Amino acid sequence: MSILVFAEHRDGVLNKTSFEAVAAAQALGASLGLDVSAVVVGSGAQGLAEEVAAYALSKVVYAENEKLKEYTPDGYADAMESVVRALNPQYVIMPHTYLVRDYAPKLAARFGKGLISDCIRAKTADGKVTFTRRIFLGKMDADVVSDGEAPVFATFQSGAYRGDQAQKGSASAPVETMPVEVGEVRMTPEAPFQEVKQAVDLSKADVIVAIGRGIKSKDNIELAEKLAAALGGDIAASRPICDAEWLPIDRQIGSSGQTVAPKLYIALGISGAIQHLVGMKNSGTIVAINKDPEAPIFDIADYGIVGDLFDAVPVLTEEIKKLKG
Repeated sequence: MSILVFAEHRDGVLNKTSFEAVAAAQALGASLGLDVSAVVVGSGAQGLAEEVAAYALSKVVYAENEKLKEYTPDGYADAMESVVRALNPQYVIMPHTYLVRDYAPKLAARFGKGLISDCIRAKTADGKVTFTRRIFLGKMDADVVSDGEAPVFATFQSGAYRGDQAQKGSASAPVETMPVEVGEVRMTPEAPFQEVKQAVDLSKADVIVAIGRGIKSKDNIELAEKLAAALGGDIAASRPICDAEWLPIDRQIGSSGQTVAPKLYIALGISGAIQHLVGMKNSGTIVAINKDPEAPIFDIADYGIVGDLFDAVPVLTEEIKKLKG
């Protein structure tokens, strides 16, 4: 038995969440003593399969068919079914993206299985795996245990694992090209769906400085922008800021905005409503500045400053500039 990871790509580029899925599968494989392999589905995507092969995997399967040049749920379900039946993995691990949640339920149904979706972690005890997923907008966690019959299909939320946690191999994993049969494709692909029409993809940012109601005025946003510039990061906001049109909607973080997991997330004047927390709580390091010592944001912050952001931020910005020389 083994673990199979689905590596998603678009426009010739691997989705960063694919590496997060590799990290999740490697962690699960280490706890269960299972080998981990990956699959790249497409046409003319040999180079992407070789890119994935740089990671510590037993092999990479390149499922090839001309009908897979563009994504369709029919085509991807057919291709993945062929690969899963050929490899017979115990677990199929996928990133929880719009593409995956479009075709993965269809794939799982072909095996008479359900899909354990949007997981934030997986723990192993006595040979059994418990998947944890957030419910009710992150207010509760639900533990899910499969019946153990292979294959078990699971997707992991963006940020549940960090892409840089994925282990590279000492040598490239072998790439096996597998021509797959694809039946009738019943739809014509349109432009891929975007979560928001965004000028910037905050999910790719390593550093984010986010502002909330505590910024008080649109004129004060410059304070946060200077801090973001000093750190080489991006500016973001909670929903009230975007609702007031102080920043465009593509800067909103939370359940109705973008979900991010940067290496550093600085929250300025954000109280920490659950709708905001679900969009950023998987960040690497969280720093919060807020006058209210009881603000929920401090419950998840790694570092907190209880004080006036108008006093703290200028000092912080200047100190960072000094460190950078």
